[in-house]
Order: sequence, then structure tokens, then C-alpha cells
Amino acid sequence: MSITYGPWGETLEELVDAGRRAEAAGADVIWVPELHRSATVGAAALAAGTSTVGVGTAIALAFTRSPMVTALEALDVDEMSGGRFILGIGSGVQRLNEDWHNAQWGKPVAHMRETIAIIRHFIANSHLGERMTVEGEYEHIDIRGYQRPFAPVRTEIPIYVAGMGPVMTKLAGEIGDGWISHELCSPQYMREQLLPWLEEGLAKSGRPRKKLDVVVSAACAIDDDPKVAKRWNAGLIGFYATVKTYAEFFEFHGLAAEQQAIIEKFKSGVSSDHLGDIVPDHMVDALTLAGTAEEVRDRISAYEGIADSVKLTPPTHGLTADITRKAQNQILEMIPVLTGKK
Repeated sequence: MSITYGPWGETLEELVDAGRRAEAAGADVIWVPELHRSATVGAAALAAGTSTVGVGTAIALAFTRSPMVTALEALDVDEMSGGRFILGIGSGVQRLNEDWHNAQWGKPVAHMRETIAIIRHFIANSHLGERMTVEGEYEHIDIRGYQRPFAPVRTEIPIYVAGMGPVMTKLAGEIGDGWISHELCSPQYMREQLLPWLEEGLAKSGRPRKKLDVVVSAACAIDDDPKVAKRWNAGLIGFYATVKTYAEFFEFHGLAAEQQAIIEKFKSGVSSDHLGDIVPDHMVDALTLAGTAEEVRDRISAYEGIADSVKLTPPTHGLTADITRKAQNQILEMIPVLTGKK
């Protein structure tokens, strides 16, 4: 099982520095999310600032940019990295797409299938000068008189699909080169829910399990005082618990009442970035990696035989930059122990 990392930076310069440190520590891939920064701009900065580590988006939102723009960005970052880029995309949730981005939602699984089909078609054919046509209910292209005048580094760039629910996760197993979990996850949820859904998707496409790279995202907080580490991760849970779409996930873990309490607090006017105070420690333990370095290493090992890689990310929600920086440093000091570089 490989170790990958989601670097953080208060500036792009700091982001790239963290990516270089993760590369030196032995991380196989460095990933950029899309919330406080553009995923593709961050990935471009990391591609230019590193030399051997894989660079990916985890995740870029699939419906908030056109498939052609996404494909162009993927081709550009793949060129900048010398063929090290992974395009990780996800749907996000309906509220984010419609209220934050004014984007079309539709039926997200069908929409995702069409989006990926167009991205792949454009990446493979845009340099040939031939007409490119793909029809769909939510996305379609009919491009004539166009030729991208650069030979691509690769005509097939890996596309990883993020999924949390059954239908999107099955789609990832069916058509994805990889799958990326939500930031909140657990070994139990992987074994009992996610892996069976992925296997179902693989069976539909007739592909063996080895054809799918399974990436577990893990919010990670390390401190000599486990209670401090748990408080750092609590804000992330508070942020996502406000989204009713995740109700089944919280219910699976026996945390439905805790989620509802967080929703009520959010409705009272508390920002979603500042709900950590009412997230109990047992909720943090169930859904994230938090504790001493030794405790976190043990928790990571629970994914052996379940995931192909673990993506570690430092906590950010409701925290100052100094605390996030400290949390990041703790993870970067641990990675060489996990990868055998120390």
C-alpha cells in the first residue's frame, strides 16, 4: 500500500514547498483539492515544482467547467509534469454545484459518465484535426475546424472518479482508472460498502480488480496530545456533517444523532467552518486519523489489503494557518517512516 499526500500552503509557494517535501519523503502522488484553491492551478504549480512524484487533482469538480476546458487543463498539466498527471474528478453535491457555481446538476452519475467520455475523446483526438462529436443528455460536443497544434505527452491520461454513494462508486469501478474516497472514511465502510460497490462496477466492465487504483482519503492530525489532534480534525467533520446528502454515511457509523445536532447548530447561524466544538471525539475516531504518530500509523495500517494507497491530508477547517502548518509538518515527518525513507 502506497502513501500519497495532499499538501497545504497559505501561499502557492508554500504549497509547492510542501509538495517537494512530500516527494523527498517518498510519497507516490501529491494531490490538490478544489475548495480554497483551483485544483488545476495548484496541480500546475506542483507539476512545475517537482520532478518525479505523481501529481493529481483530488478532486476537481466535474460539472463546474466544460469537459473541453477540463481536458485542456489535463493536457497542459500532463505536459508540465512530463506525464505524471492524474485527473481526479468528482461531482460534489447539488447545493455546491447549483448555489456556489451556478452549474447544471441533472442526474449526477449519468452526467459524470458523459463528462468523462468527452474528456477522454478530446484528450485522445484533439491533436488530429478531425471532427470530434460526442452526444449526451447533459454534455455534448461537436467540434469542427479545430486542431490542437501540440503533440500530447500522452493520449490517455488516467481519470480517477471520486464517489461516496453506491451508484457513483459503481461507476468508478466500471469506467475509472482509479477511485478516490471522500475525506471522511473508515476501514469498516470500505469493507462492507465501498469495495462491494467497486467490485460490482468492475464486473460490469469485465475488468479485474488490479485495473482500478483504490485511493482512500484520510484526514490526518498528529500531536503528542491525542485530544489536541482530535480537536484539529473535528472541524472537517462539522463542515461535512451539515450536508444531508451524507446522512446514510453517518447513520452507517451510528452517528445520525450527532450529525443532526451539527445540522441544528448550522441552522442557528454558525459557519460550517466553525462547528468542530460540538463534534465529539468518538466521531473523530470513527471517521479520521487523529492521535499520536504511533497511533496514526496503526490506524493507517488498518487499510492494508483494502486500499492500494492512502492519501493523507492535514486539517484546515476552523484552524489558523499556524496550526495547519504544524499539522502538516507532523505528517511530513511521519511519511518517511511509512515509506521506508527513514
